[in-house]
Amino acid sequence: MDTAVNGTVAPGFEGVRTAFGENFTARGERGAALVVYRDGRRIIDLYAGTRDVDGGAPWEPGTAQILRSGTKGIAAAALLLLHQRGELDLDAPVGSYWPEFKAHGKEDALVRHVLAHRAGVPALDRPLTPAEAADLDLAAAAVAAQEPFWAPGTDHGYHAQTYSWLTAELVRRITGRTIGEYVAEQIAGPAGADVWIGLPDDRAHRVGRVGPVEPPATAHGLRSRPKRAIVEAYENPDSLTNRAFGTIAPAADENDPAYRAAQLPGSNGIGTAEGLARFYASLIGEVEGGARLFTPETAQLARTEASSGPDRTLISPSRFGLGYMLHGIASPLLTPTSFGHPGRGGALGFADPESGIAFGYITNGMQKGVTADPRAQALVKSVREALNG
Repeated sequence: MDTAVNGTVAPGFEGVRTAFGENFTARGERGAALVVYRDGRRIIDLYAGTRDVDGGAPWEPGTAQILRSGTKGIAAAALLLLHQRGELDLDAPVGSYWPEFKAHGKEDALVRHVLAHRAGVPALDRPLTPAEAADLDLAAAAVAAQEPFWAPGTDHGYHAQTYSWLTAELVRRITGRTIGEYVAEQIAGPAGADVWIGLPDDRAHRVGRVGPVEPPATAHGLRSRPKRAIVEAYENPDSLTNRAFGTIAPAADENDPAYRAAQLPGSNGIGTAEGLARFYASLIGEVEGGARLFTPETAQLARTEASSGPDRTLISPSRFGLGYMLHGIASPLLTPTSFGHPGRGGALGFADPESGIAFGYITNGMQKGVTADPRAQALVKSVREALNG
C-alpha cells in the first residue's frame, strides 16, 4: 500500500516528491522527512510514514530523529566558528589547548588533523560503556591517554566515535562551555535550526523511535555489493574498522532518554529535517529568518580537501574537508562543491555552494551502510535532475 506523502515542493521539483514516495514503496522506508533550501529559502518540505519505526502514530511537522554521524557536521561548525572568530588556530597543536592530549607522541597532532580525521586516534584500547562515554571528563581522559594508531597527520581514518570527545573537549577548553551549550547558543539559535547535541527534556516528546530495517527483497540495484576487503573489515572483531565503530560497547540504546541527553557530537545529535537543512543553508548564505554563520572564507575551508584516498577505518576511499565529507565514492553528494555529512544508516545533510542548495534528510529506519544510503541517494539524484531541468 502506498504511503501518503505530505508537504510541498516548488514548481520544477515534483520529481523529488515522486522519489520520496518511492523510498516507502521500494526502499523500505518507515518514516522520514526531507527539507531543501535554495538560496536561503525553503523549496521542498516533505514528510510521510510513522514517527516511530515500530509504531503507528503519524510523522508530523517538526518530528525529530537521531542524526548519528550527521552530527559531525554540526560539531565541525563549532570549531570552525571559533577559528573564524580568532579563538582557535587550526594549525596549532591540539595539546596547546588540551595539554594532556600530548601523551604517547601526539604532540604533533594539529587541530586541523582532528577535523580531517588525521589525528591518529580513531579507536580506544578499551571501549567505553555508554555511561562512561557520556562522562565528558572520563572520555576525554581516555582519548588523551590513547597511543595513536599512526603518527598524527601522516594518514587518515574515520574517527567514528572518538570524534565526539576530540571536538567536545576542544570547545570546552577554549570556551568553558560544553559543546551542546555552544551549539545551542552560537549555531542553532542564530540559524533558527532545531538541532541539539544533548536533547533538552522539553523537546523529548518530539523525537521518534529509531530501529533497524531491511529494504524489501524486491529492491534490486539499489546498492552495489561491497568489496570483500570491506566485508572482512566489518566481520573481523579485531580490525580497526570494528574497533572504531565499537568504541562505545555495548552499543548504546539510541531510544534511551539518558543516551539522547548525552553530548556526543560524533554520533547522537538530534534534529528535524528542517533544522538540518537550515543549518547547512546558514553555512553558505543568508537564510530566511536566521543568520549566516560562515563567512565565504570559512565555507571554503570546510570544503577544501584535507584528506583523500584509502581510509584506514572505512577501507574504501574517502574525502574530507575540515570536518565535512566531500563529494566522492564514499559519500556522493550533489556536485563537486558540496560538503556535508551522512549518518550511518540513513540521515544526510549537506550544502552545495554552486547551486545554493542545502539538504536535510532524516529517517527512523536505520539500514545497513555507513555513507551512501540508497534512500538518501535517490533523493539527491532527484534534486540534481530537477536542477538540471
